[in-house]
Amino acid sequence: MADHRVLAPVIEPGQKVQGPASYFPSIEKKYGRPIQEWLDLAADRLDSDTHMAVVGWLKSEHGLGHGHANAIVGYVKAKLAQ
Repeated sequence: MADHRVLAPVIEPGQKVQGPASYFPSIEKKYGRPIQEWLDLAADRLDSDTHMAVVGWLKSEHGLGHGHANAIVGYVKAKLAQ
């Protein structure tokens, strides 16, 4: 796995976050894994797969809901494009 090509944002308690990162606390709580792990998985898959293919993979292989998977992939794609 890559050395965190996309770093997870630091979200302070009570901080209002918008966009895909607003899903990250609930993703961690629901699936029991740090958001950094999900970002790393998505970044690695995006080397060879499309946005929707990675969303589908996160859903089928890891049980994520569509909105959560889409937020992860969207965040990673935006950061990689910077």
